[in-house]
Formats: sequence, structure tokens, C-alpha cells
Amino acid sequence: MNVEVGGFLGLVLLICVVYAIVKTTQSRASTGAKVIWIVVLLLLPLLGFILWFLFGPK
Repeated sequence: MNVEVGGFLGLVLLICVVYAIVKTTQSRASTGAKVIWIVVLLLLPLLGFILWFLFGPK
């Protein structure tokens, strides 16, 4: 199964992932937790953003 996100939805997803990465780097979480969240966001953008939104550092 191949899932592609392109066009306007791809741009929205890119903005959301960049926002999540910036907020993660600004959080008070440990360095290890920050690195793990950033790697998850880069490798699995859609699923990573959903997981970050639900369980990420606040």
C-alpha cells in the first residue's frame, strides 16, 4: 500500500511537522527525548505528528 501526500495537504503536513520540531526543541524535555521525537517526526511525518500531538512533550 502506497500513501502519498502532495499538493496543499503536503504543504500543511510540512508546516505541522516543522511546528512540532520547533516546539519540541523549545520544550523542557531531556535531550534524548527531544532527539527521539525529532527522528520520529522526520521518519514518519503523518503518524509522527499525530503521536507528537497526543503524547509529545508539553
